[in-house]
Amino acid sequence: MTKLDIGSAILLNGAIHLLAKRGPLPLAVAIEDERFIWRHFALLRDRIAADTICLLSVQVIRAICEHDPSWLSDKRVILIDNISRPYGSRRRSNAELSRLDFVTMGRDGNGGISTEPDKGVFQGGSVAISAMQFLIACRPGLIGLFGIDISNADLPRFYETKDAAAFSGIAMAEARILGHFATALSVCSKQGITVECYSEKSALLAAGYRYSDRFSLTRHDR
Repeated sequence: MTKLDIGSAILLNGAIHLLAKRGPLPLAVAIEDERFIWRHFALLRDRIAADTICLLSVQVIRAICEHDPSWLSDKRVILIDNISRPYGSRRRSNAELSRLDFVTMGRDGNGGISTEPDKGVFQGGSVAISAMQFLIACRPGLIGLFGIDISNADLPRFYETKDAAAFSGIAMAEARILGHFATALSVCSKQGITVECYSEKSALLAAGYRYSDRFSLTRHDR
């Protein structure tokens, strides 16, 4: 975090461990899986400050309200709404989704990328996919991806121990996740957005993403 520009990072799930108490705010935090709330709500209370932009799914908002609805009162909440099953509306077919002018469908016709996330995003098995759609909508010159390895999802996360690691379905959904990320890369290319991956072991490299050693621990300052 110390090497990033203040307010430039969207932190996913347990990455909020990297937030310093009373430190500068990130661009946003994003949580899509309600299981994270049931296991780590105390962490949210401890690390996420007032006025933080919180990208939260319907399920996560419900789980937070089960714990303490007042926690949301001083946060800037933006809904991660499933474009295929919008909250309070009927399910959309792939054919309907493909006709939306802000949607780019994947090559197989399943899943895709929304460039207007306020109208819904594709949820593809990882909150990183949803966050990517919000980032694309911001039209930055560069999107950098930290810790999106995917292929090692069966290992404990950096904030977990071997004996206390939560189940992750990412490994089983790897092909679907990579399909969404391949579509995201295509959208970024068309919009002139450069995308860098900062993990040399990431499965994203097989989907066309370029590895950058910009933040490598072994790289010498230039």
